[in-house]
Amino acid sequence: MTGTKKPLEVTEDGLCWCGSGKPYAACHQALDDEIKLHQLAGEEVPTRDMIKTPAQIAGIRKACALNTAVLDEVAKYIRKGMTTEEIDQIVYQFTVKNGGTPAPLGFCGFPKSVCTSVNDQVCHGIPDPKVVLRNGDIVNVDVSTIVDGYYGDASRMFEIGRVDQRARDLVAITKECLKRGVAAARPWGHLGDVGAACGAFAHKHHYSVVEEFGGHGVGVEFHEDPFVAHTGKKGTGVLLVPGMIFTIEPMLNEGRKGVFIDSANDWTVYTEDGSLSAQWEHTILITETGAEILTY
Repeated sequence: MTGTKKPLEVTEDGLCWCGSGKPYAACHQALDDEIKLHQLAGEEVPTRDMIKTPAQIAGIRKACALNTAVLDEVAKYIRKGMTTEEIDQIVYQFTVKNGGTPAPLGFCGFPKSVCTSVNDQVCHGIPDPKVVLRNGDIVNVDVSTIVDGYYGDASRMFEIGRVDQRARDLVAITKECLKRGVAAARPWGHLGDVGAACGAFAHKHHYSVVEEFGGHGVGVEFHEDPFVAHTGKKGTGVLLVPGMIFTIEPMLNEGRKGVFIDSANDWTVYTEDGSLSAQWEHTILITETGAEILTY
């Protein structure tokens, strides 16, 4: 007599792989069956580790809540005349005081607790006591937070003092691109839908979209699959499935899309032509009905 192996989706006691404590048939079986149908149709489907368990989602929510609170704290104090190093100190002190850890600090050698990218800096700007925020600057503050081993990630643009209309327009259109990208992230749609929505709106307003950097899976690790491009073709890319968590973070340039990394620190990304750049970022959860924003 030969035995049969239990499928990977079912534990030895017949419970679902996700750790919910529910029988597989009452938990993830319908989801897994739907994914298999899409896979058989030739679509690219997410790997199991891209789909978060209920326990992981709860932990990620907690990290995202603190991440939002950190950005709110920055918003209280950011002003003309302060240095980007002072922003870093606010982020570090508030995060640690509230039981979190700044995810950037020490990540692949990054020396600070937050990224502060001013004017023509696209992303990964390093806080510096010599960089003073001046009237008319636009600055992206990118905060990532670890709580109990889980990650949240979001960024906001801040306008310093009296900002001219062209900079304000760039900031506003970039924020709208994020909004449209989130709206396009629907269960059983595709990741390309997000990029198509962001890119179409940016190009309509004559901005270029940075392609070398984009969003990413997040939650259990700082950066996970999938990579989230902000240009793309609708109906292409990995299938979006309830339980997936990733960032959407369009980076728009006023001029050409070309960028370069500062050779002096191997981190800070600048626009190739010196034009202004803006970025907004949310962490989102794909649900049964749409996309839930976990960070603001």
